[in-house]
Amino acid sequence: MQRTHATPQQSAWPGRTAWRAGRRLRAVGNAACVAAPLALLVALVPRTLERLHEPRADTVVAACVLLLLPVLGLLAARADASILASSWPDASPGQRAARTFAHSPSAMAGACVVVLLLLVALLAPLLAPHDPFAFEKMQLQAPSATYWLGTDEIGRDLLSRLLYGARISLAVGVVTVALAVLLGTCVGLIAGYAGGRIDGVLMRGVDLLLAFPRIFLVLLIIALWGPSIWLVVTVLGLTGWMSTARLVRAQVLSLREMEFVQAARLSGAPTWRVLALHILPNAIAPVLVSATLMIGNTILAESTLSFLGLGVQVPTPSWGAMLNEARGAWRSAWWLATFPGVAIALTVLAYNLLGDGLRDVVDPRSRARHEV
Repeated sequence: MQRTHATPQQSAWPGRTAWRAGRRLRAVGNAACVAAPLALLVALVPRTLERLHEPRADTVVAACVLLLLPVLGLLAARADASILASSWPDASPGQRAARTFAHSPSAMAGACVVVLLLLVALLAPLLAPHDPFAFEKMQLQAPSATYWLGTDEIGRDLLSRLLYGARISLAVGVVTVALAVLLGTCVGLIAGYAGGRIDGVLMRGVDLLLAFPRIFLVLLIIALWGPSIWLVVTVLGLTGWMSTARLVRAQVLSLREMEFVQAARLSGAPTWRVLALHILPNAIAPVLVSATLMIGNTILAESTLSFLGLGVQVPTPSWGAMLNEARGAWRSAWWLATFPGVAIALTVLAYNLLGDGLRDVVDPRSRARHEV
């Protein structure tokens, strides 16, 4: 039975549309999307002008992001109001997908945390109260009004290092997963579309690589070549593409027999055009879900390597390296390990929740439950 949906008239104020629809929490969220970036812009203007006296590349990028935040917040609120103002049968596929995603509170919470982490990483030069590399006289200072999260054994501000550490962890996770998805997608497309002996050779190679424990392979390569941030990204990317290849291959095996693919082949379209325009767009949705889940696992793997001293090297701030530095003083200075550990756990949980929400969007059975 088709569910009837009340369709409020869209107002010029996005929050008012959500309020009329009875979505009080969404109305507060839309208002926050408009007001919070403006308040943050006003609060950080003095610090931005101060930091721009000696501009660095990351400071200029942070200033540009800060200026764009009010515009992006208004666009997000208006897009949400447009979704609420559209009736379900007349909604576009994008609006249906967004409504299905917004139906899950856990998915929305994960998305909000991920967006917040990305903003924190981009705005770290403006948000950090102290220089993350500067040595202060207050060693092992407990959290206070001056040092909100305390200081480490050599007097560096923990909050500033935590903010800058988010840039390293998120960058490693995103770049590594992008490399793994690119390689796995190419292998899966070739194996699934070609079939026969090529499929057999590629998949047996994938099975062989999956037989080796990934962490031991990563430790062996880093031990041979020496630890560095780029080596960590490359090794994690080159050892994490196999599951994506198998997923893409399974999608291609079912899609290549579809009528629209057969019609494209009979029309004389070259193989690369069939793969790029007909098969890949229809196989990419589950890959994006898998990639979102892989980011959390990759951040956890990078933190593990940095904790073992094989990842990001000091003095570069990284959450895993900060846990390693806290090993000798965790009894007397609880904050050294607590805050980086909470940051890692919260980030991994947020990406997992976001991946579950995206899975609901691409799963037809989940969409049917929300539409009926």
